[in-house]
Formats: sequence, C-alpha cells, structure tokens
Amino acid sequence: MTKNTLPQTTAPSAPKGPLVVALLYDGLCTFEFGIVAEIFGLARPEFGTDWYRFASCPVEEGPLRAHGGLTLVPDHGPEHIAKADIIVVPGWKGADCPVPQALADRLCEAHSRGARLVSICSGAFVLAATGLLDGRSATTHWRYAEKLRERHPAVAVDETSLYRQENRIYTSAGSAAGIDLMIEIIRQDYGADKANSVARRLVVPAHRTGDQAQFLERPVAHREGSEIAPVLERVRQALQTAWTIETMAALCRLSPRTFQRRFTEATGLTPGEWLVQERLEAAKEILSRGDDDMETIAARVGFGSAHALRHHFRKKLGLRPTDYRIRFAARSPV
Repeated sequence: MTKNTLPQTTAPSAPKGPLVVALLYDGLCTFEFGIVAEIFGLARPEFGTDWYRFASCPVEEGPLRAHGGLTLVPDHGPEHIAKADIIVVPGWKGADCPVPQALADRLCEAHSRGARLVSICSGAFVLAATGLLDGRSATTHWRYAEKLRERHPAVAVDETSLYRQENRIYTSAGSAAGIDLMIEIIRQDYGADKANSVARRLVVPAHRTGDQAQFLERPVAHREGSEIAPVLERVRQALQTAWTIETMAALCRLSPRTFQRRFTEATGLTPGEWLVQERLEAAKEILSRGDDDMETIAARVGFGSAHALRHHFRKKLGLRPTDYRIRFAARSPV
C-alpha cells in the first residue's frame, strides 16, 4: 500500500541585495514608515534573491509609539545603521523637534562610507541637521518648506518638486511623494521592469518624475455627477480628435463661457491644460509599451506632429520622448 505524501516545497532563498534600514522614533509617522516597509520589506519571491533586504531600527530608547495608537518593538538596535546601504527617515516628530546629535553623527558616518540617505516629508529636517544638505537642493512637504529654509539657510529648499536627488541624498515631498521616490530608487537599482512591477502591485503610476509639481495651483473640486464628466470620458476615448472648447461645450449643451467656468471648477485646469495633460499621459503609456515612431504617437494622441509632442514633453516633464522611452520602457519578460 503506497503512502500518500505531500510534495516537498522549497522555501524561497533570502534576498541578497542592498540593505534598507528604516529609522524608528517615538511619534513615528505610521504611513511614511508603511511606505518603506511595503516597498522594500515585502517578500517578492518573483524577483529571487536579487532584491532588497529590509530592517528597521530605533534611534532612541523606548517606549516608541506610532501614530494610530501603536507601540513599537524593534528587532534591531541603532547599531544596525552601520550595516545599511540605504537609510530611510520616514518623517520626523515635527519641524521644531531637535534631531539628536548622535543620530546626525551616525548618518554622517554612514554617508561617508557610501550609504544613501533618504527622507520622506518632514524627514528632511533630520537630513538637514547632519549638514550634508548644505549647499545642495532638497525638498520637503510644501507646508514645511519655509520652516526648513529658516532653520537651515544653507540648504536650497525646493518646495515645488516631488523629490530631489543629490550626492547620494534623496528627499521627497508629502507622504505619497515618498512612494514616487522609492519607485525611482528601485528603477535606478534594478531597472524599469522591476520598478513597474512594484508600482503595478501598489496600483500607482510608475512614471512620476521628481520635478513634477507637488500640488495644483487650484485644488481639484470633486463633483459627483457633474455635467462635465461625460465629456471628459468622451475626449479620453478620442484624443486624436481636434477638440475645441466649442465642440466640448456643445456636448454638454453649455455655452463656451459657461463650459470653461464649470470645467475649471470640476478639474482644477482649463480645458486646454487638461487636454495637454491627458495627451501626455496617453503618449507616455504608448512610449513605455511599444516602439512606434514619434509622428505616429503624436497623431494617435492628438498632438498632430512630432515637434508638438517633443515641445510638450520638454515643457511639462523636462524630458524628450525618446529619453522617456529609454528610461521607462517595460521590457518583455524573459
């Protein structure tokens, strides 16, 4: 009688890539830490051993609490910072909270041996306290920019960008911009394929560049059931059409003047600005997925000519379409 046995399974090998260490402190910004743990600490067996190792360690003695009523029990001590290849500061206690000198010293030592330093949102105050940002550009959330500028006048504070990179030091704006920065770090380390894979799993865009603005000049008004909504979808489905304000207004049975006012109220953009934005997004998708020539792409998204396509890419993204394709193209799996 044959005994049934379950098939043997082999546990996936541990990753052997760069060690990413997230810093823990009392008052930890939970969302910012979650970003780092999700992107670098989540098991991704599809990548094999060629992926990041992850750890977190405290920068002060406990008890350590996090936003949301959580208490933290770290697995490692602060000496783990000395082993890190990438050190992430996931926010900070506040703009007015001093940074311990011992922490600043540890970060300086790590940077001097080649480690990369990364901050999310108010974490920029920690990196600025090291002096390593003096004479360099850095960003933070726009609401903290003036305070960072006052406290560290030697830092060139850029409150408009999503993230900045200089001399192995990375800073990012508001919390969600930290996701964009982490995806960019993956792209630099492992290429567009893996960066795009992680972004898809997070259900976020894989292509937001650091120089994109942190926020709209006018907030987007959410108007469920707006009479503008149907025309937005209609235009998205036919971007190659030579859309005019008059044509779009007619679809809504509004005068051009009323249409423009309600459009801006609904989207935060003028019709022309919105149309350029949608055409750029469509062009970026085509560039990342295929090898069509620029004239073909321009015609498909409604820019009309390769010259116009290049103009809008340089103006909005600071890149040529060909550079975008090289940087963000999704390679076919082997």
